[in-house]
Amino acid sequence: MPNARPVAHTFLFMVSLTFISKFLGFIREMIMANFYGTSYIVDAYVMANAIPNILLGGVFVAIATAYTPTFSTIREQRGGDAANGFTSQVINLLFLLSLVSMGLGIVFSDQITAIFASGFSGETANLTSYFIKITFSFLLFTSIAGLLDAYMQYKGFFLKPIIAGYFQNIGIITIILISSITSHYYLAFGTLIGSAFRLLYIAWNAKKAGYYYQFNFSLGEPIRKIMVMAIPVFIGSYILQINSFVDKTLASRLPEGSVSALNYGMILITLITGLTVTVLVTMIYPKITKAYTLQDFDGFNYIIEKGTNIIAIITIPFSFGILVFSDEVVQIIYERGAFDPIATSLTSSAFFYYGIGLTFYALNELLSKVFYSMRNTRVPIVCSGISVIINIILNLMLISSMGHNGLAFATSIAAIVNSLMLLMWIRIKFPKIKILNSARKIVYILLFSALSVGTAHSIYLSLIENIWMPRILYLTISMIVALLIYASCLWLVKIEEFELVVKSRFR
Repeated sequence: MPNARPVAHTFLFMVSLTFISKFLGFIREMIMANFYGTSYIVDAYVMANAIPNILLGGVFVAIATAYTPTFSTIREQRGGDAANGFTSQVINLLFLLSLVSMGLGIVFSDQITAIFASGFSGETANLTSYFIKITFSFLLFTSIAGLLDAYMQYKGFFLKPIIAGYFQNIGIITIILISSITSHYYLAFGTLIGSAFRLLYIAWNAKKAGYYYQFNFSLGEPIRKIMVMAIPVFIGSYILQINSFVDKTLASRLPEGSVSALNYGMILITLITGLTVTVLVTMIYPKITKAYTLQDFDGFNYIIEKGTNIIAIITIPFSFGILVFSDEVVQIIYERGAFDPIATSLTSSAFFYYGIGLTFYALNELLSKVFYSMRNTRVPIVCSGISVIINIILNLMLISSMGHNGLAFATSIAAIVNSLMLLMWIRIKFPKIKILNSARKIVYILLFSALSVGTAHSIYLSLIENIWMPRILYLTISMIVALLIYASCLWLVKIEEFELVVKSRFR
């Protein structure tokens, strides 16, 4: 991170563009709900889109993740020409895998529907089977687009991959509108066409960034290396899915609404991390991979330290805010229509307990990428596996006394344990890597977060008692006060990472 200010500036742009992408997704869901409500058509559409991702999405994400370290080694040691050749080999591999998957999805769509949507029957099952024939085809575009996203990010182009996602959402929205006046059988083509547009856009930009395709289907040593790395990453992603599945299974035995409350609470957590931490880690991953390839441990440590501190600056005040304002946030976002005060109470308590682990969810995302950049995919899997076992044990211990809140609390504790294991492993096995060089900064962040959120809560209560206004304004004013206090404190003690962001924004 030698050019820290431009990096911070790019981060702010990425957050803004990601927010727009999330908003487009929200508009897409609103349009779908407007024309099709909660009908069997939507059930079939949602299931047909979910099944390919459940079965194969993790495979393609794992390959794209494993691609970056191998690409870095080839590019830095053998040059751009060899790196382009390797990228083409991986694209050809993805093409073959996607083609086989697409064929199986088309031929066995009825059987896939019967297995994964066993509750569907009649027209719903038939429509799901028809949609699956189409949705399995979009894997061909999304798998290659995901790899080119990784290529662009390594080359330092972080905004184009986000913008590429706009094309996918716009394509889906367009087809929803067309299907509403023609036939719902066209719905699934929205995902297919949107994915194709996304691939065309990112491929065009990759070409401008220096990539050119080479017709090479050889499965040489680099491809074998990437597959060896991808398998553990794939297993790790499915371990997390198993964890989520166990939580939902146990919650299904609790009173009605428990599963939904956990789901809605986690959606809010992932919204926070998706707009901030995920963007940051996306930027950091190719940079630390390149630094490790070049054995630049000073640069490697610098990037990780700055990334860790920025994660703390973002997530710790959010975590405090969730602990104090969980009821108010859930009420404002969800409480309307069928989502009554009882649903708010269930969801806000789950949100509260998930919020305890927010910083550690984010830290795990960064630390896993640190290991991947060092070509070590075994350690994150071992730690994830242990944390899942801990989570399940805690689930069984806490569910009787705390209900669905115990499941959320267990998830947070497991995330904390996972972070501690990863940090200890780095400290013992990789002493050259320094993650937390300044305990003073973390202490400051904790104190300032508590001060700003505590003051905001006092102002919130005072406003409620003395002034009438829409409830969203109470929370908005309180949040602005918290932000001003927090930012002022960080500025006064000269926290470097905070200054980088502010200076890049107003330079």
